[in-house]
Amino acid sequence: MIKRFFLYLILIGAFSSFTPPTYQIALLKYNGGGDWYANPTSLTNLIQFANQNIGTNINPEYATVDVGSAELFNYPFVHMTGHGNVVFSDRDVDNLRNYLKGGGFLHIDDNYGLDKFIRPQMKKVFPELDFVELPFSHPIFHQKFDYPNGLPKIHEHDGKRPQGFGLFYNGRLVCFYSYECDLGDGWEDQDVHKDSEAIRTKALRMGANILQFVFNQ
Repeated sequence: MIKRFFLYLILIGAFSSFTPPTYQIALLKYNGGGDWYANPTSLTNLIQFANQNIGTNINPEYATVDVGSAELFNYPFVHMTGHGNVVFSDRDVDNLRNYLKGGGFLHIDDNYGLDKFIRPQMKKVFPELDFVELPFSHPIFHQKFDYPNGLPKIHEHDGKRPQGFGLFYNGRLVCFYSYECDLGDGWEDQDVHKDSEAIRTKALRMGANILQFVFNQ
């Protein structure tokens, strides 16, 4: 039922270019002390870019939703970011697992320092699954915008290569984790990080690819 509901929202958005926005995406709020609220302008800019460039019909204002809230099921796409600690309660774990199993999608964007905290928490959500690195041939890198070498490098961080990891449930990608990349910083207003327009465009195009993949998989 949940999956059909998400599909219904997506199809309305895809074929109703001249109607008011029919669905909304959300920023995930979590406990543990980490700054879930980092990059406050990023989703606004990504939504605007996607609506203008890939024909989505997303509400220009994103929502904020707690990981343990029933409201989570209102959003087909949820974005998570931060630098620090993440703690999922048992309720959070059950809610997020049911959301992802039911057709929802989680994008985790490591804003530097998130990796050691988020991996054990996602293992609580899906004990039977492991993050796997997506090959460069994966469709998420080849939507409207082509990324033959996978994720673009937006910020240096530790100087490691950017990697895109996924969790697959029953063959469906339910969670995409962008690591050593920092897409969200590239989506922010230019004056926040002083990224060049070329870097910001790379980040926004990859973000649009993620949305396009999610709404069509």
